[in-house]
Amino acid sequence: MSTGVKVEQTVQEWGNGLGVRITSAVAKAAKFSRGLPVTVEVVDEGILVRPAATKPKLTLAQKLKAFDPAVHGGESMPDGRVGEERF
Repeated sequence: MSTGVKVEQTVQEWGNGLGVRITSAVAKAAKFSRGLPVTVEVVDEGILVRPAATKPKLTLAQKLKAFDPAVHGGESMPDGRVGEERF
């Protein structure tokens, strides 16, 4: 997969290791954003950086199915007053 974005960088010292800055054009083309977990892998051609496999986002139905009032702090859908509410 090639998006046509190519830049030349210089490997720099970064703390006790080495680093390469990802330019905004490359980040946008790769759909990278701040805080994105990535995996770094050594391959025959060099180094491959790609988004890390993450847990799939749950749908509302899946979240409700996993909800346990005893574990998650009380009522899930109260149908009356539950505390000191005043009307």
